Amino acid sequence: MQAVEKRKRRGRAVYIAIVLTFLYLPMLMVALFSFNPSKTAGVMTGFTLEWYRELFTDKEIAKTLANSLKLAALSVGTAAVIGTAGAVALARKRMRLQGMMEGMAMLPAMVPEVVLGMAFLAAFTFAGLRLGMLTLYIAHTTFCIPYIFVLVRSRLASIDPQLEEAARDLGARPARVFFDITLPLALPAIVAGMLMAFAMSLDDVVISYFVTGPGAQTLPLKVYSSLKVGVTPEINALCTLTLGLVLIIVLIAQRIRGAKSS
Repeated sequence: MQAVEKRKRRGRAVYIAIVLTFLYLPMLMVALFSFNPSKTAGVMTGFTLEWYRELFTDKEIAKTLANSLKLAALSVGTAAVIGTAGAVALARKRMRLQGMMEGMAMLPAMVPEVVLGMAFLAAFTFAGLRLGMLTLYIAHTTFCIPYIFVLVRSRLASIDPQLEEAARDLGARPARVFFDITLPLALPAIVAGMLMAFAMSLDDVVISYFVTGPGAQTLPLKVYSSLKVGVTPEINALCTLTLGLVLIIVLIAQRIRGAKSS
């Protein structure tokens, strides 16, 4: 029996190693070649930080980065208000078609991005909106809401409703109950959801491609357009920094979720 268990553990370890290699080896290769002095892809000839220096002096990339950060901050801030309000309403009020409403709230995260992007494009064209930062903001806010909604909804489900009932019995008004009891208890989930949504917004290409316009290019779209003429070490450096930023955001979100559940 022990031999069988050892073989099973060894098999699981090999399987996990293969999966992790398949997932992360391409990212490691991008990071490695961002330090390559040669512009020839696939040939490592030494080590240099020249491409990072060029990256930090590129005004066009700085502009697209500023667009991405501003867009992500505005979208996530709005999505946090809408997602939290929706989660509180569905967690504390029993209403008709509640299951369907929760499913509808999760729909933007479940629909394929290319379908969602085309739907946004059709809606904006029908409404006569000019494609640009406004349409990007609306689209990013929409697909950011589910990440915050689902975390806050699950957090509120674990909170004893008697805490809020006790506050109301002591004479607290609904607004006071929300800001003094509900919001502090749900805050870790809200922050974790905002960080996850921020990473998704900062990383989005497909939906942004459909709803962007002149003068509203984001960093992922800049990378995508640069890939059409070939991958340069400067793009590798940009992708490495972006991967690092997203990884930090995800780790912080996971740390907050872990502290919340403990």
